Order: sequence, then structure tokens, then C-alpha cells
Amino acid sequence: MNNLLCIEPIGTPDRLRQHVTEEELRQAGALGTARRQAEFLSWRAIVRRHLPGAEIAYDAVGAPQVRNHPVRIGVSHGAGYVAVCFSERRCAVDIESPRRDFARIAPRFATAEERALRDDPLLLPLLWCAKETLYKYAGRRELRLLEDLRIERIDMAERRMTGRILGGEPLRIDFRCEADYAAAWILHEAD
Repeated sequence: MNNLLCIEPIGTPDRLRQHVTEEELRQAGALGTARRQAEFLSWRAIVRRHLPGAEIAYDAVGAPQVRNHPVRIGVSHGAGYVAVCFSERRCAVDIESPRRDFARIAPRFATAEERALRDDPLLLPLLWCAKETLYKYAGRRELRLLEDLRIERIDMAERRMTGRILGGEPLRIDFRCEADYAAAWILHEAD
């Protein structure tokens, strides 16, 4: 499977029922809110549409994985959407509402240098998504968004950023901004 990113509105449990297993429907029912149930079922339905018979599990840090296919996945949900990326290599994705108030928490996740990269109202949602994507890509829980994950460059025209984890190799982070969501993902090796 080539690199693939799917972003879809979160579905209703009735619509998703045909794409998920009975066990997943039971697990979703235990999640409490209808929103959480729909998020849980939506990303699983995307995985099953692209990888029929997929055995979904979680790794040691709680990230979803597919056991019986040589494909890695990344998952995120928010802003009424679900995002799933597929790759033969490590991958990650994050999605958020661009209307969320990131200014209030910006000093806790973005350095002054990062906040100065652009004068754009979408900068903070994009930085948040990029940092969350780096965090997921690293696959370690102990990382800190402010100190350990860096965004060095943003190119709005190319819809691409460059980031680093603990000062390591540069990583390409692609992004998309729509009216309802901002999303960032890593599906490529460093370039």
C-alpha cells in the first residue's frame, strides 16, 4: 500500500455498523458518549475499508496498529472529523478545529521562535497539530511539546513544515487547513 491519508466527517454508529466488527460495536457502546462512540467506530471503519480483515490492536504506548498487514497507521479525531494515515513506514497524523483557542495555551506548546514563524491566524492550530504529529511519530510518552519537539520552518504555499524530535533529523510535516479543521501528518522520510 502506498502512503494514504483519509480525512472524513465522523459518521453515525448506524452508518458505520456495516464496516466494523460486532466486538467493536460492543466496545464502542462502553465508551459513554455518542461522540466518543462515533469517533472510535469512524476510524476503524476507514481502516477496514482499506484493509479488509484488519486486526486492530494497540502498541505499548497505546498507539493503534494493524497486526496482520505490513502497514502502519496513524489516527486522530477532532473537530467532527477523523483522520487515518496508512504507510509501509512509520506515520502519524493530528486533526483539530482551527477555531479552538490555542492562544491561551500557546506558551505551553510553542516557543517564541515558533510563534514568530508566520503572522497568520492559522499558525497556532498548525503548530499544535504539527507538535502532536511529531509526538505520535516519536512513539514515546515522555516527550514534552515545548522542549523536545521543534518546528523550524513553515511554508504556507507548499503546505509543508519541517520539524525535529529531540534535535534529530529534520522531518517533513505536510498540512491542510479547511474551514472546519486543520490537519498535519508525516508520511515521508526526511528530505
